[in-house]
Amino acid sequence: MICKHNLSYFKELNIKFGMNKIKSTTPEEIEEIKSILLREYPNSVTELKYKNLYQLLISVILSAQCTDKRVNVITPPLFKKYPTVVDLANANLDDVKELIKSCSYFNNKAKNLIKMAQQVIDNFNSKIPLNQKDLMSLAGVGQKTANVVMIEYLREDIMAVDTHVFRVSHRLGLSSAKSATKTEEELTKKFKTNLHQLHQAMVLFGRYRCRAINPKCDDCFLAHLCKSKDRFKV
Repeated sequence: MICKHNLSYFKELNIKFGMNKIKSTTPEEIEEIKSILLREYPNSVTELKYKNLYQLLISVILSAQCTDKRVNVITPPLFKKYPTVVDLANANLDDVKELIKSCSYFNNKAKNLIKMAQQVIDNFNSKIPLNQKDLMSLAGVGQKTANVVMIEYLREDIMAVDTHVFRVSHRLGLSSAKSATKTEEELTKKFKTNLHQLHQAMVLFGRYRCRAINPKCDDCFLAHLCKSKDRFKV
């Protein structure tokens, strides 16, 4: 499940860059990309700051269409005032909005955070579930969010596709899918193993090197495998 804002973003990428026309990678190229990413990002983890599962879930929910850096500024006061799922379930909506107002779509996110906490109490005996189906039953949690939580907390060998992973996978010819869900399926099938490491490696690669605007192509360690570098030169 991807929010409508993410769907719009992925559609814009498809139209702007003609991703369905990019040549697909060969099996040999896939293995080389995998090897290089694991070499360059051997211990990659999320840049979100958290101390427990409760904090991780909230941080990932807030990170949708918002930078990790911004989320890390927002969450300390939020966690201090609402340290447990019970506290958050009984929170005042306007107060939560005020605490996260610098985050994108803070109105909806505030509602979702409180509802999520209430659902955890009512449906899961106050314990946040750790499987995709149950996580996705919570307010504000789609497939990407659920997968990221399991990747980070359990080191689950699954793939999650955010805008960075979507962009990188298409530029490298790893996927031609028009949705995050289908892209996840293609990456899972092609990479097969080390998916949790590769997810975060692709996030970091997309965030700092293969950027949406002004990508650093000149000294990129994957430049010889890129299928679309020419159209992204500034």
